[in-house]
Amino acid sequence: MKLIANGISIHFTLNGPAGAPVVTLSHSLATNLAMWEPQVAALASKFRVLRYDTRGHGGTDAPEGAYSLDQLAEDARALLGELGIERTHFVGLSMGGMIGQTLALKHPEMFRSLILSDTSSRVSPEARPTWDDRIRLVEAQGMEPLVEPTIGRWFTAPFLAQHPEVVEPVRAMIRQTKTQGYIGCCQAIKVLDLTEQLHGIGVPTLIVVGEDDLGTPVAASRAIHERIRGSELVILPSAAHLSNIEQPEAFTQAVLAFLGHQA
Repeated sequence: MKLIANGISIHFTLNGPAGAPVVTLSHSLATNLAMWEPQVAALASKFRVLRYDTRGHGGTDAPEGAYSLDQLAEDARALLGELGIERTHFVGLSMGGMIGQTLALKHPEMFRSLILSDTSSRVSPEARPTWDDRIRLVEAQGMEPLVEPTIGRWFTAPFLAQHPEVVEPVRAMIRQTKTQGYIGCCQAIKVLDLTEQLHGIGVPTLIVVGEDDLGTPVAASRAIHERIRGSELVILPSAAHLSNIEQPEAFTQAVLAFLGHQA
């Protein structure tokens, strides 16, 4: 399904009972809403599950120019508004977690709870040239040169070797990401700097991270956990960046257990 929100056409899906509390799922950079497939059935048995493609990804429009996290957060807020959803549980992984933090700081009244997975609250000035390098590479050669390096960061070596049938669709998502969408979102991510604002998040918060996450390591999740009062931290063994795919049962169990306490 698609609708116009915040001036763009946003692709989304809804699953689960129409009258149930809503859980909104926000995906990582260079994927799309299909990233959440391992969680949908279990969540939709109890909740109304909203998945959407972030600006520049999947079936959502990819306008030219740099994006900002405020803009990406406003996209999500506008989508929820158009759907008549006043409050939601929000689950964001990586870029989705950055969007979740931004939205929770700006519009806490919209949140029943917040789940931040494999994400960060700050990109250091020293790390920003890495993002500029990726932007230049994609501008020159498209997404293909990023596929294997990205996959190598997103999954552990044993998982890559043992589950090619799971990894291949993720490769396809990276390849299919719109060049302008990737670049626009990189521009938003590279200036991420929310760490010292996180004390302002007062909604119930769970933080989930793969023990072997290289891109947004456990230390980044601990920094978030230390600043959001009352938050919970779950570290998933044998998982890298896409922990919801590498350890789907453990990830889903952690999310459901947390949500069960928020009713």
